[in-house]
This record gives sequence, C-alpha cells and structure tokens, in this order.
Amino acid sequence: MDVLTYDDVHVNFTKEEWALMDPSQKSLYKDVMLETYRNLTAVGYIWEDHKIEEHFQKSRSHGR
Repeated sequence: MDVLTYDDVHVNFTKEEWALMDPSQKSLYKDVMLETYRNLTAVGYIWEDHKIEEHFQKSRSHGR
C-alpha cells in the first residue's frame, strides 16, 4: 500500500479558477481542506515543521 501524502489530497486552484467560484463553493473548499488537514494529522501525517494553520493559509493565498 502506498503512503498518502498532502499532495495527493490537496487541490490548488489558479487565481482565475478561484475567481469563477461563488462564495458557497469557496466556503466548501475551505471547509473540506481544513477537514483534510485535521484527518491527515489524526492519522499521523508529518507536516514538516509547519502547523496545520500554515498549510491552510497557503491554500488561501492570492486572495483565496
């Protein structure tokens, strides 16, 4: 069985894609990604010296 990584579950939209999404879609994305971070942490995923919040903030960069 292969090891699951953050990159396997992370979805990163371009600025253009993000701009096309309505507020409910953006909110859903944020909720799902935060739940994903928590679930990965719960199963022992190592965040390479970063905190979950830092990853969440990175996924929201560029006005996300």
